[in-house]
Amino acid sequence: MVDGALLQNILNFGPVFLLIAARAIAMIETAPLLSSEAVPQVAKLALAGFAAFAVLPNAGAFSAELTAAGMAGVSGVGAVTFPGTSVLSDLRYEPLSLRFLLLVAGEGIIGVIIGFYLTLIFATFSTAGQFFSLQMGLGASETFDPLAQIENPLMGQYFNLVSMLVFLTVGGFRELFLGGFWRSVQSLNITMLIDGRGPVINMMASGLAKLFLDAMVISLPILGTLFLTSLSTGLISKAAPQINILSEGFPIAIITAYLLLFATLPFLVEAFSHVIEAGFANIEKLYTMIGQQIGGGS
Repeated sequence: MVDGALLQNILNFGPVFLLIAARAIAMIETAPLLSSEAVPQVAKLALAGFAAFAVLPNAGAFSAELTAAGMAGVSGVGAVTFPGTSVLSDLRYEPLSLRFLLLVAGEGIIGVIIGFYLTLIFATFSTAGQFFSLQMGLGASETFDPLAQIENPLMGQYFNLVSMLVFLTVGGFRELFLGGFWRSVQSLNITMLIDGRGPVINMMASGLAKLFLDAMVISLPILGTLFLTSLSTGLISKAAPQINILSEGFPIAIITAYLLLFATLPFLVEAFSHVIEAGFANIEKLYTMIGQQIGGGS
């Protein structure tokens, strides 16, 4: 049987739970892989509710320092204090106010920022594939990519699949919900986000610039080799005009690109892993810059 005090605490902290759940569902709806239409909406809502319930005891960003008067105020509602000297703030007393609705919208914005930044990271791999698809001869092979949910060339889809496997290998979902979501609930709320909007804008702008830089670095070995291949076939066509360069050049470019992909795949996986881990590190660095400090714990 569920303890009555536990149910009472859930009821007392219900509005705060809704705020955290709004952040969770916004993050899930915009984060890569989880935002796919292949994932049922019911599963997304259930995951958001479970994540919000799991992090509720550590919602440090929604806590208020205890005072002598505050201790007397919370003792009457049966609220359980957090380890230390804080309790959940008085948001639970105004769930139907306009201020609360604005706070829900603000929490959704925080979730969208987390998910959108991770989407920028995954767009790096798709963009890297698009850089050399045309030189490879597969520029016209655009089909709908269910992972990126856009029209994507064949090489972009291939890199998306590899990045998805790397994301799972490096524990991407663990980092998303622990390093991304849980840490944000501990250290960040919408007020802190508004006060620290400068670093947020800088992170988004630098993430967009880094998207193209990382995509170019990843695709440069294949792109440069295909450029040399095209240059060589062009010189051959000048030396021997009777050779049909269109019928001979495309197979050479495709075979060369596939051989390079096979040879450089271990290095590509390492590069993908570094880009993903750097993205999570930048998110946690943002929490440190604009959020409250998290003391203790691992």
